[in-house]
Amino acid sequence: MEDRGASGSGRENSVAARSKRRDMLELAVAYSLILLVVWTPHPWQRMLWWVAAASVVAIMCISFDGLKAMGLRRANFFASLWVAGVAFAVAAVAVAVAVWLHTLHVPRGPVRFIETYWAYALWTFAQQFLLQCFFLLRLRRLLSNAKSAAVVAAVLFAIAHLPNPILTLVTLIWGFAACLLFLRYRNLYPLAMAHAILGITIAITVPGPVDHNMRVGLGYLTYRHRIHPTAYPSPQP
Repeated sequence: MEDRGASGSGRENSVAARSKRRDMLELAVAYSLILLVVWTPHPWQRMLWWVAAASVVAIMCISFDGLKAMGLRRANFFASLWVAGVAFAVAAVAVAVAVWLHTLHVPRGPVRFIETYWAYALWTFAQQFLLQCFFLLRLRRLLSNAKSAAVVAAVLFAIAHLPNPILTLVTLIWGFAACLLFLRYRNLYPLAMAHAILGITIAITVPGPVDHNMRVGLGYLTYRHRIHPTAYPSPQP
């Protein structure tokens, strides 16, 4: 007589194994495309960027985790809003130091500031979405504990910002903290706000020749300082 319990357990293990293989494949494909974009020269980079974006969107539609799991919800928004507050406090200190060092470069007037950084703010939201909703959720299913998943996600996030030393270090620290905070509060919005605040702070306080206008990958290596460098980060992956 067939052991139905054993048979059911075997099917569940098989499904779990297939799910893990699927998560690993999705991570490998998405991350490989991201690195390919980062290290590809123009004009091919723009075309590959759209290929990578379309691929990630397709993967997320096929393997949809749900809005709640992805932190796209109102719950815990105010409970985790302190993260954006801390980022703002850090930004205030960084600006004060930049004023003292004469390295602050800010677009003149609030309108010009918004025109300069609104696209970058959207890009930081996209990065935070990828880090938490794509990489972290899959790593959490693959790894045994939350801290391990957060560490691996942060390392992957930092590697994507090589060889920029400032952004690599900042994204490693922020990536790890953001992943732990996401797993605790499960709300993406305050984290995206904090990311935008910190990113813009780096853009206006660190001279372009030092961080190569926040470029990464091949863009960092091919950066050439101009007499009048732009005061905003290049919204590149």
